[in-house]
Amino acid sequence: MGNSMKSAAFLIESRRAEAEKGNVNACFDLGVIYSTGSGGTDIDLIEAHKWFNLASLSGHDESKTCRAEISQDMTPREIAEAQREARSWLKQTTHRAA
Repeated sequence: MGNSMKSAAFLIESRRAEAEKGNVNACFDLGVIYSTGSGGTDIDLIEAHKWFNLASLSGHDESKTCRAEISQDMTPREIAEAQREARSWLKQTTHRAA
């Protein structure tokens, strides 16, 4: 694995760990990473939408705008999948916190 792949994986894992703790900015950062392909990460609009959606639920206003923008490049099926993944994430992290 090249250095850029290692740094991208580290960035994602560190932000994901913070998101698990409820850090709304980490959710937003993950949305940006997946929507732009930051650090050599593959662009994944479904994953980006999921993270922007999770940040939006916590009141992060910029994520609402970003989610709306990427939604224009997604099919209804892709949006539905992203929403399912966001609900699944919420269930998993809620159970861990309980």
